[in-house]
Amino acid sequence: MPDKSDKHGPKVDDEIARETEGMVRGGHPTHAEEFKETEPYSDDAPWEPAASGGDPREGTPPGMTARDVEGRSALARTLTGVRYPARPGDLVHHAADGGASDDAIGALETLPDREYENVADVAEELGYGREERRF
Repeated sequence: MPDKSDKHGPKVDDEIARETEGMVRGGHPTHAEEFKETEPYSDDAPWEPAASGGDPREGTPPGMTARDVEGRSALARTLTGVRYPARPGDLVHHAADGGASDDAIGALETLPDREYENVADVAEELGYGREERRF
């Protein structure tokens, strides 16, 4: 007996074979809608803090120090709710209204006059490190 299913008759088996032929032979996704495709995966090894010379308990990404992470986190908390792109005056006004410290407001006042796209853009301009790789 040929390699056929017990659940269907020969006619249904042939129909299923025709419907799935593209998947079997194509070697690429056959879905028209992207959301139906399987998620891609990475062969890269997961990032290990100890392997990059950092303290594994700190959890700082490569390219940043623990101080950078803390400073950027404080900056992000200060600038929560800002609508980007924003200019330095908008950032200073938002920080002052939110009760930020004088040091934080002073740092924001030193920013060059240009539009900032997000908190990472502001943090980089203030001298905090920028992570080399995003997850």
